[in-house]
Amino acid sequence: MLPFVKNAVSRLQVRSIQQVVARQPPDFHDKYGNALLAGGFFFCVSTWTYTATQIGIEWNLSPVGRVTPKEWRDQ
Repeated sequence: MLPFVKNAVSRLQVRSIQQVVARQPPDFHDKYGNALLAGGFFFCVSTWTYTATQIGIEWNLSPVGRVTPKEWRDQ
């Protein structure tokens, strides 16, 4: 009789644990995960946009069309 009671009690405990887990409210990631991801994305994009446009980095762009060759001098 003891193994039968032990088995029944363990099954009741497992079911009660499963019910408690099923009833828990959403965790932090379910609640705020997408908002944090979007906020981090916009922060990163805005920071790089400011960096690329406002602090005067010389981007070493192609000189084609801006540099004219010097005249050849014969001696």
